[in-house]
Amino acid sequence: MIRFQNVSLARGVKPLLERVDLLLNPGDKIGLIGANGAGKSSLFAMLRGELHPDQGDLSYPPNWRLAHVAQETPPLARSAIDYAIDGDTTLRALEAHLAELESQPESLENGLAIGEAYAALADADAYTVESRAEQLLAGLGFSSEQMRMPLTSFSGGWRMRLNLAQALMCPSDLLLLDEPTNHLDLDAIIWLEDWLKRYPGTLLIISHDRDFLDEVVNVIVHIDARKLKRYSGHYSSFERQRAAQLELAAGQQEKQMRQRAHLESFINRFKAQASKARQAQSRIKALARMEEVAPLRAAAEFSFQFREPARAPDPLLVLDGVDAGYRGEDGRADKRIIQGINFSLQGGQRIGLLGVNGAGKSTFIKTIADEIGALSGTVTLGKGLSVGYFAQHQVEMLRHDESPLWHMSKLAPTVREQELRNFLGGFNFAGEMAMSSIAPFSGGEKARLALALIVWQRPNLLLLDEPTNHLDLETREALTDALAQFEGSLILVSHDRHLLRATTDQFIIVADGKMLPYDGDLDDYKTWLIATKQQARKA
Repeated sequence: MIRFQNVSLARGVKPLLERVDLLLNPGDKIGLIGANGAGKSSLFAMLRGELHPDQGDLSYPPNWRLAHVAQETPPLARSAIDYAIDGDTTLRALEAHLAELESQPESLENGLAIGEAYAALADADAYTVESRAEQLLAGLGFSSEQMRMPLTSFSGGWRMRLNLAQALMCPSDLLLLDEPTNHLDLDAIIWLEDWLKRYPGTLLIISHDRDFLDEVVNVIVHIDARKLKRYSGHYSSFERQRAAQLELAAGQQEKQMRQRAHLESFINRFKAQASKARQAQSRIKALARMEEVAPLRAAAEFSFQFREPARAPDPLLVLDGVDAGYRGEDGRADKRIIQGINFSLQGGQRIGLLGVNGAGKSTFIKTIADEIGALSGTVTLGKGLSVGYFAQHQVEMLRHDESPLWHMSKLAPTVREQELRNFLGGFNFAGEMAMSSIAPFSGGEKARLALALIVWQRPNLLLLDEPTNHLDLETREALTDALAQFEGSLILVSHDRHLLRATTDQFIIVADGKMLPYDGDLDDYKTWLIATKQQARKA
């Protein structure tokens, strides 16, 4: 088991954990949650042996094999499938040992050693490793062609998938996954859920995706007020238990406040009277001894609202016979991703786009947002259309050497500074934070700023492409609530099923170069995805 005994940890002057005691059982599937900066990644670093507690002891069985996802991918010419297989370090070591033995002069002793090496490779499932790696990479969205491509040909998001593949290939007793769904689309997340349910070891996951946690984990560990608290069950169960505790703690605090008031009233009335002095002194001691019941509280709630949108045309936009994709350069042919789009968006429509990675969801949104031009057909935008566009890489478009207030001033140069600061305060950019460079901000804080810039512009159409990447659970909930109350139109691409369910009322599926209405719900879509993959395997 994993045992925390009186563990304290600080990073610099900031205490993260104080005198923590916790037991986690072998085979548990644990979701580690808490506010950004609470110490989740530092706890992982302690389990990996990269950090050591300032006090106390953190231990697990010394024979346990540990696997985790690397944060960097070396720019090698090695193929994707070979890189994935490299995750099985035991197998690679056996292969290297066998190669060394076979390079030596023949002898009886050497022949016996070679035989033992082949037996060890068989025990390590060396003869199925390539097919296992292919299945794993296919589940994570790689085509057969991509599996043979060199690492240097993949973008950052795909490299992170390869690092995840390496971690899953590694035979392990303890698997640490830090935000594994951030670079995955919905079909890859559904595949990963199924894989993790069958994983026989102990699993620790940091995730801000509540549906993912509900599907995979059976224990939640919450980091709050520098303590670790264990809850049995999935994330929704944790929320119910936590709410009950908050309610109970509020009642206890109220009861204690009444007791304190009663004691203080007695002391104030009788401490000057000789006949009551001893009783007053005993009550003073009782008051001093009374344990402070700290209000058990959730993290400070964050919420915001979209401003009332500008008056919208109807329809907002019309696409007639549009082919969406990318224009060829240097005489090369255009790359058509979706063909023959006939689409009209009416006021108040709330659409979720479904489809596997690379099907064209982002391409469609970019075409509407006028980020890329239509390859053919006509795009007609209604007069008065105001688009709020959040791209997958929106955070990278911010000026990291400038402050939140600078970004707001660029948007609204004639608005008083105090009004802009008040607005930023509503997004938790208060005081000095509003004036500071955003370079050291977390990914979630930068994403929150990008959302604030969109909200200010009062769009009547929101185009959101994976807006929850980098957002913690609290901010995801705030975004979900705000979108549910948004009065304009919405087109959303997201792998967050909770967000899709709560904010959209119809789905369009993008597949095989076409866009078609999808009549089912997300559970039907999950079933369709699984059936599609099974058919592909048979083929």
